[in-house]
Formats: sequence, structure tokens, C-alpha cells
Amino acid sequence: MTAHTPRAAPSIVDRMKAEGTWNPLWDGIEELDPEWTEHYLTATMQPYQSGVLSPQVVQLLCIAVDASCTHMYAPGLRRHIRAALDLGVTAREIVEVLKLATTIGIHSLNIGVPLLLEELSSQGRVPESDRAGHA
Repeated sequence: MTAHTPRAAPSIVDRMKAEGTWNPLWDGIEELDPEWTEHYLTATMQPYQSGVLSPQVVQLLCIAVDASCTHMYAPGLRRHIRAALDLGVTAREIVEVLKLATTIGIHSLNIGVPLLLEELSSQGRVPESDRAGHA
């Protein structure tokens, strides 16, 4: 009788590469520190596996993250939109998430417009829209 040696489960990195969900931007960190990469990706997969959130909600959240102006990762966004549609999420639901994700970008105006007005004021200049009204 031969002893049966249990085969180790494939790593999350190997699974992601096989499934096509691996981000090639992670190649460098995986090469430099494969153990940390494995631990990190195992932790990030927890929402997918915990069952706390429905798969549809997880995909919608991933869409929001990948579409946000602080991330803007098109390959992931495409993958999560496809997965959401495959799970029965409607185009309208995805559009609503995309609209919510755009609100992150509003902070560019919240910060930029007051600074612009301050600088215009410090130079004694009138904003363009006011000048147009006084032509």
C-alpha cells in the first residue's frame, strides 16, 4: 500500500492567473515577495467567500472601486461588469453605481473652485462668468 501524499491546494495567485483575474501590475510584487502577495490576495478574497454580501453586491462594490477616480482600473471594471451582468445585475443598477462612484470626483471641485476664487480675488480679478454678464 502506498502512502497518499495530499496535494497542496493551488495558491490564490495560481488560481487567479488560471481564471484570468490576475492583474499583471502585481507581477513585480509577486516576484519580490510571493508570500506577502499570497496573504494579501487571500485577505482580499474574503468578501467573495464569506457569504455575508451577495455575489451581486460584491460585484457592484467592485465596480464602484474600479470606476472611482482614485482607482480607474478599466480591466477590473470590465471583468466586474461582466460578472455582475452574468449574475443578473441590470444595466440600470450598474449605471446607478457608476453615478455614485463619480461623486468621489466632486472633491476636485470642492477643493479647486474655492482655491481658484481665492487666487482670482488676490489678483483683483473677476471670475470669467461675471465678466461675460457685464459685456
